[in-house]
Amino acid sequence: MFGILKKIFEKAPPENEKLPYYDIVCPYCFAKFHHEDVVFRATHHRDDDEAYALQEDEKLNIYRGKFDLAPIDELEAVIDLSSIPEENKIYSGRVIVGLSDKYSEVTKNRLCPECHNDLPITAGKYPSNIISIVGATAVGKSVYITSLIHILQHVTANNFDAACIPLDNGISRRFRQEYEAPLFENNHLLQATAITKRQEPLIFQFVFKDENRSPLTLVFFDVAGDGMTSKEYIKKQAGHIKNSAGILFLVDPMQIRTIREKLLHQLGDNPGDITNTADEPREIVLALYDEFIAHQENSKTDIPTAIVLTKSDLLNALKSDDGEYIRTNSNVFNNVVHREFLNLDEFENINGEMKRFLSKVDIPFVNAIDVYFRETSYFAVSALGSNPIEQQVSGIISPIRVDEPFIWLLYKLGVIEGRHE
Repeated sequence: MFGILKKIFEKAPPENEKLPYYDIVCPYCFAKFHHEDVVFRATHHRDDDEAYALQEDEKLNIYRGKFDLAPIDELEAVIDLSSIPEENKIYSGRVIVGLSDKYSEVTKNRLCPECHNDLPITAGKYPSNIISIVGATAVGKSVYITSLIHILQHVTANNFDAACIPLDNGISRRFRQEYEAPLFENNHLLQATAITKRQEPLIFQFVFKDENRSPLTLVFFDVAGDGMTSKEYIKKQAGHIKNSAGILFLVDPMQIRTIREKLLHQLGDNPGDITNTADEPREIVLALYDEFIAHQENSKTDIPTAIVLTKSDLLNALKSDDGEYIRTNSNVFNNVVHREFLNLDEFENINGEMKRFLSKVDIPFVNAIDVYFRETSYFAVSALGSNPIEQQVSGIISPIRVDEPFIWLLYKLGVIEGRHE
């Protein structure tokens, strides 16, 4: 009887206490922190109050200096939450999103406490999803990122009843001017990322039209391939890799020594722009292991990792009816469009075929992946549809299966379903 009465009169928790909240991973410096550790930028300044006067933001300028960006002389003050009474804090669900300062001015401009960059509006309400793209130099990371985001915006989002939107106008302009227009309008190949210059991340929101489905904040981070076997360089990049929701591990067929000479022979006198010999894929695995995988439980990472063979159009030079390497009717050469869900039949076909192919041509790499990564799948993509010649792409750019590894990551994150036809 007492138990029944207790249930009747026990006060139910407020609705907002039932709502989830998440630790925030800054999409700029990759620091991880609780949502109540954020700071805010004031919306006004005052000459008669030193705390609210225009001032240099040292943390922000240190961050900008890493990217060769000019320092900003003066900005509105940064407000620490410790100076704000609880009744002046503004929440959305259980996540703090704004405050009313001591002059009753409201600001909702949340900043990372470490680098003072603006945080996405969804930070804390939904998981942060950093997609790290790794691989050796000249594997085609910048070209793949460009092709992937282009397809996400123009094809994939619509197929999943969503929109893929840049975080702000600055990122929109930078992607358009430095990535999309040179490649898709001028057919000009992008230059490899320089090791001497850290790239700012490209941040997009993948927002479903169904309001009951959580949006994703996607942070695509392109690191220089030249640095991926440098202990000092990768140490700087490990922050974003170990806080990733997923990894796209790119492998160039021209960096696989067992088939490189055969490909060169089959491609003839005019092979187009091909990768010079570089670090083998296994060297990248070992570098990742040394820096962060070795410190994980059982020395393995749980981060879902897509092993992506790039420039799959080159495999036309290896195809044959007997399938010594690749069969003439291989899935690799067929573009597949996934709509509303991951087509598990198509996924299992390409995963099985590419793992068998890589096991045949580079078994040390596949073995290393099996040892250090718990959750992997294998894919083949062509970001352009053909091999460029003298940094120019001839004809219309026709990407093949570029979004499939990304869609698989959405499936592994529980964002979309996977179904057999």
